[in-house]
Amino acid sequence: MRTLALGDIHGCLTALSTVLDAAGLSNDDRLITLGDYVDRGPDSRGVIDWLIERQSTVGNLVALRGNHDMMMLAARDGDGLPDWLSVGGRETLASYGEPLRMENVPAAHWKFIEAGCRDYFELDDCFFVHGNVDPQLPLDQQSPLMLHWEKCHDAQPHVSGKTMICGHTAQKSGLPLNLGHAICLDTWVYDPSGWLTCLDVASGEYWQANERGETRIGSLMKDFSA
Repeated sequence: MRTLALGDIHGCLTALSTVLDAAGLSNDDRLITLGDYVDRGPDSRGVIDWLIERQSTVGNLVALRGNHDMMMLAARDGDGLPDWLSVGGRETLASYGEPLRMENVPAAHWKFIEAGCRDYFELDDCFFVHGNVDPQLPLDQQSPLMLHWEKCHDAQPHVSGKTMICGHTAQKSGLPLNLGHAICLDTWVYDPSGWLTCLDVASGEYWQANERGETRIGSLMKDFSA
């Protein structure tokens, strides 16, 4: 069984299906998605439909919750709707049809974001978060602000000695950031020059795709055993 980690999807369903085809995703693979399923891209609804289908029929999906997913929940509950709309929420609502209304979002989608996602995931040699961590605190003591919102530009080695694999901090080069002790897979997929990245955690090989259906492959040149 491979462990595959997938960067921020941001409503880019074409890139999602293309990169997983390129990676040869099978039912035996464990897929860890790093959050930010919605906003900015054209088909947030389609992305969440795909994730729900994988989780309910195949399993082997570990879905983390990103800050954009949390903003969508907060907007539904009456907190920060204008802010959410200004950072991609309008595109998200448009994917559910006209007129743009929260009521168009199916109950199953709210359930997935609230109950089907988690804040972090840990393996023997690495752990997965959306944003970043306080390097001196164990994962179960991290604040939501750190896990979901903190950028990883200056990420420090974690006290556990494990490698952090995260998203959230857009790598506008289109290439994953590899600090050795931390890897960021948010490669700015919603931008015309960006890519969606899928990493084989054990081998360091990765696949990328964009919304035009183009693909490419690369390697982090480092082995992380999971």
